[in-house]
Amino acid sequence: MKVLHVITGLGIGGAEQQLRLLVRHLPAESEVVTLTNPGPVADALIADGVTVTHLGMAGNRDLTALPRLARVIRAGRYDIVHTHLYRAAVYGRVAARMARARAVVATEHSLGATQIEGRPLTPAVRSLYRATERLGGGTLAVSGTVARRLAEWGVPAHRIHLAPNGIDPAAFAFSAPARLAARTRLGIPLHAYVVGGVGRQVREKNFDVLIRAVAAVPDTHLLLAGDGPEHVMLLRLVHQLGVADRVRFAGPAEDPSADNPTVPELLSAMDLFVSPSPEESFGVAVVEALASGLPALYVACPAVEDLPPHDAPGARHVEAYQLAAAVREERLTGPRRLPVPAAVEHYAITRTAERVMAVYEAVLDPGAAAPAPAPETTAVSVPEPASPPAVAPEPTAAPAEK
Repeated sequence: MKVLHVITGLGIGGAEQQLRLLVRHLPAESEVVTLTNPGPVADALIADGVTVTHLGMAGNRDLTALPRLARVIRAGRYDIVHTHLYRAAVYGRVAARMARARAVVATEHSLGATQIEGRPLTPAVRSLYRATERLGGGTLAVSGTVARRLAEWGVPAHRIHLAPNGIDPAAFAFSAPARLAARTRLGIPLHAYVVGGVGRQVREKNFDVLIRAVAAVPDTHLLLAGDGPEHVMLLRLVHQLGVADRVRFAGPAEDPSADNPTVPELLSAMDLFVSPSPEESFGVAVVEALASGLPALYVACPAVEDLPPHDAPGARHVEAYQLAAAVREERLTGPRRLPVPAAVEHYAITRTAERVMAVYEAVLDPGAAAPAPAPETTAVSVPEPASPPAVAPEPTAAPAEK
């Protein structure tokens, strides 16, 4: 089977990293087109032996991208065109229809209750999404929460399929040597109690709330991995609170071109993981922390909330205003490593790849038996793509660059 993945960009981000991990585990010949920004993840994919094409899209209104993408699809004779992220889904579905591709599916990575990929859900964005969604064979949701949101938008339940984000559990196993090396490298005392967070430093992630919470708990250190437009503001806050000696910024750990500790190494260096974001589509960082044996606090995490409580006993929901008290409580308990919970195996990338392949096979042969529905959705089959909407969708309604 030959698959073309179309994504908005390949800079550092959760969807981009998920695409790379999925391609590694899919039993298919995969190639990737990035509409914009062939960044560090593009370099990593190429290092993995994957062909990556940069379409050179100039912006949301660059309609010349449609015929150029259609030509790539037509020339590649792909069995499946698989889109990722909003702009790629809008342009990719239309271009695939223009190229008469055999089948098209999309993964919805970042649909929140009020935002998509960090941007407001306007009526125009919703309308364009629904219009172009009908051009494909179905949509894969990265969590049960996202599947329900799609249904609330009016996407028919039989077109929604659950294919959760995945991780490689073995890669995140706790390592005492990695703990020692990471703490030494970052200048963190070996005896210190370390709270950690991982993610892009944007306003929506609420890392300022986490900094204030840790600042309120004496004799507690904070380790933040990531980068983003809020980095300078967070540095300023650390100095305003007078806790610069207790806070370390590790940089973008996912960037293979940067000389930073990796996420597994950083998790081994932590004693408590906290995800302060109030809105998530999945929460992969929490699952990675659980794979490292860490207790975890989260404000929102569909990956955990969509499972029975006993599948992730080390993860605990707290409200943002409760973070300082919850960190203080965990600090009194002291450092500990927990058994890896069932949730981690539930989200193994190999299982995700199996679900994606089952959807591929269903859209290529609609008459065959459809994949069994996931508990969170009622999807049991994927019909032939519907006719294009009467009015051609206008990509100008798409949000700005991710």
